[in-house]
Amino acid sequence: MKVIDTTTFFEENMMMDIRFNILNPYVDKFIVCESLFTHSGKRKKINFNLNDYPKFKDKIIHLVLEKDPENLIKKDSLSAHEKRFNSILRIRAQRNYIKNSLNEFSSEDYIIHSDNDEIPNLEKFDFRLNSKKFVIFNQKIFYYKLNLGLSDLNWFGSKACKLKYLKNIDILRNIKNRQYSYLRIDTLFSQYKQNSVKIVNDGGWHFSNLKTSEGLENKYLNDENHAEYELQNNSLEKINDNIKRKIVPYNYKAKKNSVNRFDETKLEKIDTAKLPKYIKNNIMDYKDWIAS
Repeated sequence: MKVIDTTTFFEENMMMDIRFNILNPYVDKFIVCESLFTHSGKRKKINFNLNDYPKFKDKIIHLVLEKDPENLIKKDSLSAHEKRFNSILRIRAQRNYIKNSLNEFSSEDYIIHSDNDEIPNLEKFDFRLNSKKFVIFNQKIFYYKLNLGLSDLNWFGSKACKLKYLKNIDILRNIKNRQYSYLRIDTLFSQYKQNSVKIVNDGGWHFSNLKTSEGLENKYLNDENHAEYELQNNSLEKINDNIKRKIVPYNYKAKKNSVNRFDETKLEKIDTAKLPKYIKNNIMDYKDWIAS
């Protein structure tokens, strides 16, 4: 049985290096899928370079998606809703392109998928002992710095299954974060409601927005929420202010379309003892990413 870690890539070089180092003892292959288009539809160059990760070069498969999805909404002026719809299609296409590289693996091998800043904790979880079809990692979320976060928020980022249970990566990504009863009839008609799910508590780390303010601005202008960012008239100055005040400019716990979804959320310092072993062992290498 092998473990294959899969993710997508935009320009997160430091985050990928952290991911590779944390997961390397537990993972047999890393698959990284990059697109020639940002989620906002801008054409981009290839940013991932195998030579940037010499320690892991033999383990990495780098895929390049060269085409935009065919079913995009195409017209001169798009609403915010239509821009987001197109972004979601691009994200789905990039994720699902990963399956093209899985033919060499066994049906009993495990596939993990998550965004590259969502890192599963495999120190305490052994796939060989798992009896469930799907594994979901309950992770803690960090923001801007390695030790700033939201301790009372659970983040279900990394998800895994054996290759024989994988329909496509996007379905795996969107499986509901709970185990449903076998008596629930709706599970028979849903790809996302599953009745064989293992939730791994203390399941890892979501290092969200671990970038410079300039890197964050470029991310916000090109990710799936780019239309919302533009409508809010955000700026580099606002990003710097948010980092300085240690706040997130929206409410993670608010419902999707509620009036208070853009309420500020204050970040708190998290004990560095809760960070991955690799980061704790190399803490001076990341001193600029530790909040004082």
